[in-house]
Amino acid sequence: MTNPTDRRPSDDEIRNRLTRLQYHVTQKAGTERAFPGEYWDTKDAGVYRCVVCDTELFDSDAKFDSGTGWPSFDREITDGCVTRIEERSFGMVRTEARCAACNAHLGHVVPDGPTATGERYCMNSAALRFEKQ
Repeated sequence: MTNPTDRRPSDDEIRNRLTRLQYHVTQKAGTERAFPGEYWDTKDAGVYRCVVCDTELFDSDAKFDSGTGWPSFDREITDGCVTRIEERSFGMVRTEARCAACNAHLGHVVPDGPTATGERYCMNSAALRFEKQ
């Protein structure tokens, strides 16, 4: 697995390049509001990349409409590109999803996906950059 510091820009570089919301989500483990995010309703073919380090994370073939208002995927583009971390906050136990290359917070993995994987990668649009194909 890639060391999370291998592709991580400095904090100053990240602050200068990202919007306030992107920084809050990826660096402070924030969550954007449901539905106004840029990619929750995107149906175009392409690849979703980490907004911090540009690592490929999800293919549009793995995207589905979860009805939650966040982009949802049933699998990573390549096994291991997303790191899972047990999170205990707000009285819940959840699985946080982070970019394996730079450690940016992406969202959460939930065991309620509708496909054979049984998983829903519930991501923040603010953590992603879409590359249309």
